[in-house]
Amino acid sequence: MTSTPATLIVVDDDPEIRELLADYLGRHGYRALMAEDAQALYRLLESESPALLIVDIMMPGDDGLTICRELRRASEVPIIMLTASADETDRILGLELGADDYLGKPFNPRELLARIKAVLRRTRVAAQPTATDQPRRVAFGDWQLDRMTRELIDRHGQRSGLSGADFQLLQVFLEHPEQVLSREDLFTRTRGRPAPDLDRSIDVHVCRLRQRLGEDAQHSQLIRTVRGVGYVLTARVERLP
Repeated sequence: MTSTPATLIVVDDDPEIRELLADYLGRHGYRALMAEDAQALYRLLESESPALLIVDIMMPGDDGLTICRELRRASEVPIIMLTASADETDRILGLELGADDYLGKPFNPRELLARIKAVLRRTRVAAQPTATDQPRRVAFGDWQLDRMTRELIDRHGQRSGLSGADFQLLQVFLEHPEQVLSREDLFTRTRGRPAPDLDRSIDVHVCRLRQRLGEDAQHSQLIRTVRGVGYVLTARVERLP
């Protein structure tokens, strides 16, 4: 039985890049659609449910950062950001707004393909029913995590969904409570590849996760910074029935 190919949407104002990427991804088994700007993307999303978006940051009108911000208000679709800027500010902003990964231009299409496969693999694993030795829900501090729905539950029972990147990072902390984890270890466990030199993306994701948990970076009690080493989840983790 042939499986349905995953749908990807390439959002870039450069028609040559759109067509090259769509052709390349099509030849590697994906159904690749194209959008030249934010409005074209929003129209596509009215009828399509893509598995992943590839979004250029620097576009006229609503840029990639605006697209990411708007989508994260109601959607957890994985997003890979593309940027031609040498300044890492745009990349950091993209991660803060909920992007799952980023890639600088120019890039090798094979590397983009590898990033796509890694993000989709993490998304599929997160969406699978929990194994018998993995409880569906766990409690830590004043919070619970529903692994099946990828939702945080606060002390009042209010639920909020987590993006793929935030969910994966929290999963790592919950699997290693009260254990100091280096930035390099966190990157490898969440991305499936070694961290590039001087990469700050884990710091950005930890900051985002702290915000989701109602804490700020300077006074975080749940996820503490271990200076010069990494981070530690201080709460005990309890399996719930």
